[in-house]
Amino acid sequence: MSKFQYAEMPNKDGFFGEFGGQEIPPELKQIMDEINDAYEEIRQTPEFQEELDQLFADYVGRPSPIYHAKRLSDKLGGAQIYLKREDLNHTGAHKINHCLGEALLAKYMGKTKVIAETGAGQHGVALATACALVGIPCEIHMGQVDIEKEHPNVTKMKILGCDLIPVTRGTATLKDAVDSAFEEYLKDPVNFIYAIGSVVGPHPFPKMVRDFQSIIGNEAREQFQAKKGKLPDFITACVGGGSNAMGLFTAFLNDEEVNIVGVEPAGKGLDTEQHSATLTLGKPSVLHGMKCYVLETEDGEPMPVHSIASGLDYPGVGPQHSYLKELGRVQYETASDEECLNAFMTLSQVEGIIPALESSHAVAWAMRKAPKLSKDQAILVNLSGRGDKDADYVADKLGL
Repeated sequence: MSKFQYAEMPNKDGFFGEFGGQEIPPELKQIMDEINDAYEEIRQTPEFQEELDQLFADYVGRPSPIYHAKRLSDKLGGAQIYLKREDLNHTGAHKINHCLGEALLAKYMGKTKVIAETGAGQHGVALATACALVGIPCEIHMGQVDIEKEHPNVTKMKILGCDLIPVTRGTATLKDAVDSAFEEYLKDPVNFIYAIGSVVGPHPFPKMVRDFQSIIGNEAREQFQAKKGKLPDFITACVGGGSNAMGLFTAFLNDEEVNIVGVEPAGKGLDTEQHSATLTLGKPSVLHGMKCYVLETEDGEPMPVHSIASGLDYPGVGPQHSYLKELGRVQYETASDEECLNAFMTLSQVEGIIPALESSHAVAWAMRKAPKLSKDQAILVNLSGRGDKDADYVADKLGL
């Protein structure tokens, strides 16, 4: 029996060890508890399960395949690299997995508007898509910096009919978009629902988003065993808030023979303040209604963070990731902007797969690790999204 047993996480109060919980005003606690009760009720019903399963199959295109990146593996030498192709999902990333669940929950609860934040725009596009599908108005808050950087996703959100709110305060990136969206939500939490875009925020969102995303790991575990007759030696995913990583990791947590690695953005260097390496350099604190690792300034404010990938520039991280770090079950590494760009271009030109800049962090770690391993070992990378949204930005940056 594995010494790691995770089935009961979080506890009834939303804690993963000391992390998580509901660091929110008492009046909001009642609203969050109602969301939790509705979620626990709806997830048990055959009707909900059948509707979600049907949408995953016929709308999203699940299961997403596992692809052996043979040319990349041969180029690097050492371990064989496999990709879980979440980039092939409808809307181009893993975000659609939990957005469908959240939109169906909002419909079930009779909510009149869904509010959310987005960084790279993948959550925004996926939620706008899901809200169009179920017929609920959708409002997305997005930092002005990210709006300019991720123009293709901005256009998609508008086409899908959402109300896009530019956020110009602070660094005008993801953290500020979260603040703005939460303020709008607090105007009418009874009729609105805040569809958090990662495994972050107050309970029950870290649990709920993880549960919807766990389909990634459940599929991957079964697919890899069917393909290779064993489990991968390493699994890896990028970590900002941490939803795609938690989606992959959950199914493997009790498999002690599987090494689990989350990859954070080192940005322009861990010796600078231009990074988003929360678990690597942060400390336990409170942010956005949860206790988690946080990057803070000397006066206790969230640090202005940086990553070349808009979806990863967040000064906090999911509470379950914080707990898994402290347990030592997951190893958290980093990849720099430069390594990320190199991985982006290498995977594109060697395998014909253009990855999202977020996912490129995990690809970069795999490229760094593979040559140190033997050819009979395997690394499974969660390719959480495709790079259509990043192509123009990267082309400009590299002068292509």
